[in-house]
Amino acid sequence: MTAAREPLRTFDDALAALPAGFPADADAAAGHYRSLARLLRPGAAPPGRAGEAAAAFARLGRAWQSRSADLPVLDSPSRAYVLGPLVATGDLAALRAAHYQQDGDHREAAVKIPVRPRDNDLMAHEAAVLTRLDTVAEARHRAYAPRLIETFRDRAADGTERVINALEPLTGFHTLAEVAAAHPDGLDPRDAAWMWRRLLACLGWVHRARLVHAAVFPEHVLVQPRSHGLVLVDWCYATAAGTHVPVLVDRHLDRYPPEILERSPVSAATDIHLASHTVRELMGDRAPAPLRAFLRGCLLPNQRSRPRDAWLLLAELDEVLERLYGPRTFRPFTMPPAPTATAAPAPPAAPTA
Repeated sequence: MTAAREPLRTFDDALAALPAGFPADADAAAGHYRSLARLLRPGAAPPGRAGEAAAAFARLGRAWQSRSADLPVLDSPSRAYVLGPLVATGDLAALRAAHYQQDGDHREAAVKIPVRPRDNDLMAHEAAVLTRLDTVAEARHRAYAPRLIETFRDRAADGTERVINALEPLTGFHTLAEVAAAHPDGLDPRDAAWMWRRLLACLGWVHRARLVHAAVFPEHVLVQPRSHGLVLVDWCYATAAGTHVPVLVDRHLDRYPPEILERSPVSAATDIHLASHTVRELMGDRAPAPLRAFLRGCLLPNQRSRPRDAWLLLAELDEVLERLYGPRTFRPFTMPPAPTATAAPAPPAAPTA
């Protein structure tokens, strides 16, 4: 079956395109399916054509299931996740795009699969932390972290069991590692300012839930350039305030504050240190003296000497920024387009969500 090439705008366009099937590319096929489903859904049918739409929608569902039959599937007790391409790889897990059917709808997911079964406990721990953010943390700030669809165990043919976390996907985001790579001479502090502000608001929300993220590294902070959104990902390392960090990332040992390396209890000041280190690297030598001084106070070795309230710190940062740049205004931010690859790229060391 070959893909329909004309853009789909109307119910009749979708009816005409339905026999043509789906593109071979997995992402293109999923996009084509969504376009067809949107136009053929019985509730969206033109007047008097609901029956025709219902038949076409059922035919579409059968065709999509047939097309997906050869793709790997992870079955939870309530859903079947058809796996798509690799999205990112991290220290503990791989993140793959996926889709599933629920209540007749085609839905997207990001499925996080541990690389080693010995890390199942960390995957289960992340699911528990994300559930706490859903149930204990303030709901109005919930967009600062990924949403968990479900967590479940999958047993492979060889008997290996893995804990899988299915997450709602994030689109249009870039990691701060990618932002830094796109600005090798340092990011303009005026652009770094909104990212810093969002990150402090995110941490303030997390800390009120008595949690410490403990891994605020560039690849775990995602920003949406157009909307100035921010999401903090990879909650496998999070812990309750006043406890120890469960596991360290070896390649980031030089970023950790002393209390983590000494296996001492962590606090909100721990996350503030990690976030400040990330922001300082992001701006590089472009940071003006007042911001450099502000960062030094956040990076003091003794956590009792550091700021411990991210909300209060945000207010203090706003005062510094206003003295430097005047009243706050929206500053558009864009990322340069990715260069055209001449060879197959290596899997990105990006968010593990």
